[in-house]
Amino acid sequence: MPSSASRIFDPAAERLEPEKRRTLQLERLQTQLRRLYDGSHYYGEKMRAVGVRPQDIRGLEDLARLPFTEKEDLRRQYPYGAMTVPLADVVRLQASTGTTGRPIMVGYTRTDLEIWTQTVARILVAGGLSCDDIVQIAFGYGLFTGGFGLHQGAERVGATVIPVSSGNSERQVALMRDLGVTALVCTPSYALCLAEELERQGITKSDLRLRLGFFGGEFWSEIMRKQIQSRLGLLATDNYGLSEVMGPGVSGECLRQDGMHIAEDHFLCEVVDPETGDSLPDEAEGELVFTTLTRQASPVIRYRTRDRSRILTEPCPCGRTTRRMAKVTGRADDMLIIRGVNVFPSQVETVLLAFSEIRPHYELVVSRDGAMDQLEVRVEADGGLFSDRMGEMAALRDRLQRRLDSVLGLRVRLTLLEPGSLERVPGKARRVRDLRVW
Repeated sequence: MPSSASRIFDPAAERLEPEKRRTLQLERLQTQLRRLYDGSHYYGEKMRAVGVRPQDIRGLEDLARLPFTEKEDLRRQYPYGAMTVPLADVVRLQASTGTTGRPIMVGYTRTDLEIWTQTVARILVAGGLSCDDIVQIAFGYGLFTGGFGLHQGAERVGATVIPVSSGNSERQVALMRDLGVTALVCTPSYALCLAEELERQGITKSDLRLRLGFFGGEFWSEIMRKQIQSRLGLLATDNYGLSEVMGPGVSGECLRQDGMHIAEDHFLCEVVDPETGDSLPDEAEGELVFTTLTRQASPVIRYRTRDRSRILTEPCPCGRTTRRMAKVTGRADDMLIIRGVNVFPSQVETVLLAFSEIRPHYELVVSRDGAMDQLEVRVEADGGLFSDRMGEMAALRDRLQRRLDSVLGLRVRLTLLEPGSLERVPGKARRVRDLRVW
């Protein structure tokens, strides 16, 4: 395991005095707003509609006067309506990974790609990566920003990059072992799939050189982090990003694993009440909202991410002075309403993974029996419980049922499954199946 001290990729930016950073943010915000007000039909119209001009934004607190940008706003601009530079200046097009409706196309100028590469390099170095590492990237490439973003950042650090892309766990494990991989990049759920494949092949963590894991793309709990670290023998850090804002590199943990440092010289972060849209103070949990300060081709102003987190204000001993965001606890729009009770998948995961007999693979199935909504929690348990330990399985089911009912505040249907029963996917895990007909 690496030590708790880490190098800093860009000390001038990452250790800038907070007051100077706020001044820089305001300058860049005002410059961006002037550019968009005069040169972007889309953003210019949004500002004129609320009667706000760039010169009206005299302090960062005035940001709240600007309208939000919603995901559907950007979808309606498909494909190029939200671009704010000539297409001739766009050197790459990528897209959000949404599964419904039109994708959100995002463009990058050469300057955008350079900034993106630098911000990813920052989080990789913060998480312990160096030029001596061999990085296996098991994120998808193509239009998804995860693979390309982590790839170019790792190369900037000077590490050796293996662009495996996603899927084919058997091949992933073979390359990991044969090439002496020291750092793994993928979703946390897929990291556990790879741990299962290692165990299936009889390969132990001591047979590998893994020491670092950079995981993102989905919610994952601290309990899941401990499982990943234990089963793969590495230090796992969380990182955050989304295509609409830039891609990975918006924020990432240092080796202390205590909040993700935000690249505040490029991304202005707010936390708002997801219901009212009102700004919330630091340390209060709400919805993350981002404004891009330097992005040229596809900037966003007050973009509502629907991700729930909070801003941490305690200074980090690593020496970085940027504010940090806590691990995302879920999405404001992934809340299920079951018989009038609000249920978040993150609540269920926290309960399940607190039981050592439970595997970290589960799904929530929502159905309707007549007029009554039903929630079934389907989760894999240790295989031995299904053979000669039926009494233990009955006791486990009873304890888990009572805990779920208590935490969620409603009765759920609990189904224990044998290992391997649920589908394994190389990308983001699919946790919810809603079978209700509206």
